[in-house]
Amino acid sequence: MALKAGIVGLPNVGKSTLFNCLSSAKAQAANFPFCTIDAQLGQISVPDERLTKLAELINPDRIVPATCEIVDIAGLVKGASKGEGLGNQFLGNIRETDAIIHVLRCFDNDNIVHVDGSVDPVRDKEIIDTELQLKDLETVENRIKRVEKIAKVGGDKQAKIEYEVLLKYQEALLKGKSARTVSFDTEEEMAAAKNLFLLTTKPVLYVCNVDDKSAANGNKYVEAVREAIKDENAELLTISAQTEADISELESYEEKQMFLEDIGLKESGCDRLIKAIYHLLNLQTYITAGKMEVRAWTFRRGWKAPQCAGVIHTDFEKGFIRAEVIKYEDYIKYGSETAVREAGKMSVEGKDYVVQDGDIMHFRFNV
Repeated sequence: MALKAGIVGLPNVGKSTLFNCLSSAKAQAANFPFCTIDAQLGQISVPDERLTKLAELINPDRIVPATCEIVDIAGLVKGASKGEGLGNQFLGNIRETDAIIHVLRCFDNDNIVHVDGSVDPVRDKEIIDTELQLKDLETVENRIKRVEKIAKVGGDKQAKIEYEVLLKYQEALLKGKSARTVSFDTEEEMAAAKNLFLLTTKPVLYVCNVDDKSAANGNKYVEAVREAIKDENAELLTISAQTEADISELESYEEKQMFLEDIGLKESGCDRLIKAIYHLLNLQTYITAGKMEVRAWTFRRGWKAPQCAGVIHTDFEKGFIRAEVIKYEDYIKYGSETAVREAGKMSVEGKDYVVQDGDIMHFRFNV
């Protein structure tokens, strides 16, 4: 399934440096505002040690990790909701993403200019929050004008549900709260809310870009951000984009691990970030394993076997018969599919089976 995450933030907070670490595409990173004008698109692989361990047992022709797209979006300024700076382009690019990676500057460096003259990540966060909220408020109020009369006078049930949803969003946005803070009681309301495609309903991962000395334990700026987002449905990650850039220049896996150990980390910030995006979007992976390839497939937590089969091909879902399932731990323990079968550890599951993260799947279907 396709997945796209957008990197946003004020100018000169380290967005493009982080993007370059994550992606094979290269965006210009320089010490002046609006260095990035056009959104840069890259593809990243989702780190999964399980694929490597399975490949050591199977020796497949290739390993295919799950992937997602990442977009480096132009820096935002005050007034973007009204078209200031690159506002319209910025907001349009955000609308196309599934999740927002909001990069905040949490380091001091007199050689790197800040558009507002000082380092204050909470203020920076609020600038972008406000612009997105203002754009959503404009969307909501325009929609209210269209459905209010139908909801109050006509007998259109759907219009009444949408109207109530819009009023709840309007109330929150007028208070300076993001739409994601609003909760709904019924499936009808949740469906109506989803169809509005508001910017501030998108899940957010706040990335605190720190200096290399703060990569492991954070600093006062990170703690300020943590306090500011405690009531949001959002996640926080601390990364040193410059350190990640240095790591990406190293050639061997051993060199990278030694570098990480020296600064007190077990895995790179980029790997942690990609995993955090998956967690934020409630995503998991199942695996298909054979001589041709060992491959990871992305699905949403809670999906049943036919839905997961459809990730490979729609025909697999339409003609689903059953799924043969091996737990990853059992495959590693017994060393091969044949040995797992002989040990009675492979299960045969039907349409109601809820697929688990790391399941090794083989689908039977007929179309």
